[in-house]
Amino acid sequence: MADPEIVALRAKLATRVRAPEIAQRRKDFDARSQEYPVAADVTIEPVTANGVPAEWSATPDAARDGAILYLHGGGYVIGSLVSHRHMVSEIGRSARVRTLALDYRLAPEHPFPAPVEDTVAGYRFLLSQGVAPGRIALAGDSAGGGLVAAALVAIREAGLPQPACGWCISPWVDMEAIGDSMVDKAATDPGVQKEPLLELAAAYLGGADPRSPLAAPIYADLTGIAPLLIQVGSVETLLDDAVRLARVAGAADVFVDLQIWPEMIHVWHMFHPELSIGRRAIEVGGDFVRSMMGGRHR
Repeated sequence: MADPEIVALRAKLATRVRAPEIAQRRKDFDARSQEYPVAADVTIEPVTANGVPAEWSATPDAARDGAILYLHGGGYVIGSLVSHRHMVSEIGRSARVRTLALDYRLAPEHPFPAPVEDTVAGYRFLLSQGVAPGRIALAGDSAGGGLVAAALVAIREAGLPQPACGWCISPWVDMEAIGDSMVDKAATDPGVQKEPLLELAAAYLGGADPRSPLAAPIYADLTGIAPLLIQVGSVETLLDDAVRLARVAGAADVFVDLQIWPEMIHVWHMFHPELSIGRRAIEVGGDFVRSMMGGRHR
């Protein structure tokens, strides 16, 4: 029997209209997130992380010696600190550490590799603040989930130590949308479809090769990157992106925990205030981060 909460959520999402203009879509994404206020015990502190706008969030029991560097989704074109604040703060709660959410530059104004560069800058900022690599996790959803994998490669190529782990939520890692699930799951995914995704890819790439390893990390050498948790919903068109990322990472001897959650839609964690399984997925991710920060599977 279908989860009644996800059935109700799907009905709600079906009423949403996608604006054609990027500026309006950015406003709409932020506005919809205001349905979900940040918990009263969360503190928010703006900061500039090596030139990148960012913000700290923390709950009362958050450890100060660790951090989750969070990379929001939105196809590299929309999304912000505002749109994801309610989810990021609860991710920090689940892991019992602070979060540093990055407001990385967006396309088409700032195409690839600007978000990768900003993420490495954010990681360097955490290191400069005295946070040990083994007490840092990278996490992100959708485009941000792909950015986690790309940033881990860029961090390795920069000669920096790897963080404790990466947590990829419904990651987008294929700029050509050639996975079978783009077609097989088109009828079941209420949020991500092939043609709009290719439009986002074109805006992000700005003419770059769609198989550039730092844009589409399924084509990267993932040897030596940090352990990965990959969470994806079974009805997502991006299901194969997650599976392929797990395969490439696993073949490179990276520890990978691939989780396919039944009935779940793209980044269902965003809807945790009305979706109990969204809260559960966040809890599971927090458990993973804590275990990796404790040195497991290194």
